[in-house]
Order: sequence, then C-alpha cells, then structure tokens
Amino acid sequence: MVKRICCFGWVIALGLLLLVASVSSKNRENQANDLVDLINKNRTSKKLPALKTNPGLGCMAMQYIKECRFNCTQTNQVNCKPPENDFTEIFGPNCGVELPTFGTISGLVVGCYQKHLEPPEAFRKVLVHDNGTLLVLRNRTHREVGVGIIRAKRRKGPYFWCALFGSDERNSSFVLEDLGKGIEQKEGCYSGSGSFCSSGGQNGNFSFLVNGVWMLIFCFFVSGI
Repeated sequence: MVKRICCFGWVIALGLLLLVASVSSKNRENQANDLVDLINKNRTSKKLPALKTNPGLGCMAMQYIKECRFNCTQTNQVNCKPPENDFTEIFGPNCGVELPTFGTISGLVVGCYQKHLEPPEAFRKVLVHDNGTLLVLRNRTHREVGVGIIRAKRRKGPYFWCALFGSDERNSSFVLEDLGKGIEQKEGCYSGSGSFCSSGGQNGNFSFLVNGVWMLIFCFFVSGI
C-alpha cells in the first residue's frame, strides 16, 4: 500500500516538476528584447524607421527604474524623477558605459504595475498608456532604444518598465565596457543583453522545485524498503 501511494506521489511530483521547468524556462526569457520588438513594430506600422537596440541605453533604463522602484502608486503611477545628472554620474557608471561615448537621450517612458505583465500587456498598459507616451515612442528624432525591467522587491511588490531613447547618428554611442558586456547586473534585465530576466517570482518556483525533488527522493527510498 505504501509503495502504491509513493508511486502515485512520484507521478504527481514528476508532473509538477515538469510544469515548474516549463514555467521557469518561460520566465527566464529576456522580455525587454520583446518590448523593443513591439516598439519597432509600432513605429514601422506608421512608416517610421525601426530603432537600433542599444544595450547601454537598456542598462541605464534599468538603473533609472531601480532608483524609483519603491515609488509606484496604487494607481500604477511612478512618483519619481531622478535628476538628469544621474545618467552621467550614476546610471552610466553603474552599467559600465564608457563616458566618451555618452550620447544624447531623446526620450524616456517609464511606468509600473502592481503585477507582472507579459510584453504585449506591458507595452499597451505601461509604455503607451496615453497619447503622450505614444508620441514619445514615435518621435522621428530617435535612432536607438533600450528597455529595462525590474521588480520592487525580489519576491513581492510592483514591476517597473522603462524605455530610453537616443538620437545619435553614430554607431558608437553609449558603449559598454569589456567589449560590450558592461558591469554584471544582479537583478532585473535590459534589452540587448544575453542575460535572462531575474524575477522575484522565480524564487518561489525554485523552492517549490526543491520540495519536489525531496518528495521524489523519499518515494524512491520507501519504495526500495
């Protein structure tokens, strides 16, 4: 009887582990890149040129919302506006942007939401939630773009999104140190980076995965008695 119960538990645990693996794989994708694609699709649909993905801008966008991460109101408004000097004095150095390559920032869109949104929802509800943000996105002077995503806390709190635009014609603006890798970021994610998104919600999945593994070990042990 014990063996039958454990075999049944083994099947359930295996199914849960497969489900967790599938969800974790999906969550690990860099959704900041998806948002850049949506921005460019919106622009090209209006016969505007697509923007080049700039990792330096993306990383600074993430640094911007990192500074504002505790300032999301219940109505999903970001009540925070760091000084412009922070880009050259804080955000750029934190990312490893080479100062001589610091270009012109031509636009900024920032927003938050009390729960995680998939890229299409984040684009619609956060990045282009009114005519003002839509006009920023479709500005003809933009040449490049970077998107950052971060959560207020690792396991709870609202999510933040930021799109940062640049207008430099040259191909060497906002260049990251170490052959474009810049400084390793411990949380969040930004477009143009090969790193996966680090989301607070994944910690719960990890602990759940560990519990499932222990269940499997227990069942195999009892079944062998």
